[in-house]
Amino acid sequence: MNRFLILVCFMLCPSQQLVAQKVIARQGRIAFFSYTPVENIKAENNQVLSIIDFSNGRIAVSMLMNAFIFEKALMREHFNESYVESDLYPKATFEGEILDFDPLLKEQQTRIINGNFTMHGVSQALEIKTKIDYKDGNYEVSGSFEAMVNDYEIKIPPLLAGNIAKVITVDFRFEYEPYQE
Repeated sequence: MNRFLILVCFMLCPSQQLVAQKVIARQGRIAFFSYTPVENIKAENNQVLSIIDFSNGRIAVSMLMNAFIFEKALMREHFNESYVESDLYPKATFEGEILDFDPLLKEQQTRIINGNFTMHGVSQALEIKTKIDYKDGNYEVSGSFEAMVNDYEIKIPPLLAGNIAKVITVDFRFEYEPYQE
C-alpha cells in the first residue's frame, strides 16, 4: 500500500521538480580569435564559472582575464598589461536570460540569450544564439559571438592597430551539472 501511495505521489508531482533548480559549470571554456594579415591571435580560458537558474532562466558567467592562455608569452603579457588591464579589471562577467528555454526537453535546443557582457569596466548588451544539449543528466551550452574592441574602450596604439582585429570572435562551451548548495 505504501509503495502504491509513493508511486501515485511521484506520478502526480510536477516533473519540473525532477530537474535541479540550478546547474553549474565550474570549468567552462571561452576562446577568442583575432585575425589580421600580420598575425593571428588565439587564446583560451578553461577556468570560467557559470550558473543557470531554471526557475527564472537566468544565466551568469564570470571569468578571470589573466587566465587566458596564448601561443606566445609576449601576447599574454600585452593582453593583460596593455589592453584589458587585468590588474585594474580582473574579471569579465555576463548576466542574462535564456529565452524560451525548457529544461525538461531532452533534445537539442537552439535558444537566444539576452544579457549584458562587462569587460574592461564597460558593459554592453548582447544577444547570443546558443545551442543547448542534454547529455546523461547534464546540460552543455555552446555558441559564439563577436565583440568590437572599441565597444569596451580597449585602446590600441596606432602603430599596432594592424596587428589586432577590430572585431574579435568569441566561442564558448559550458558543461553544467546539478548545483548543490
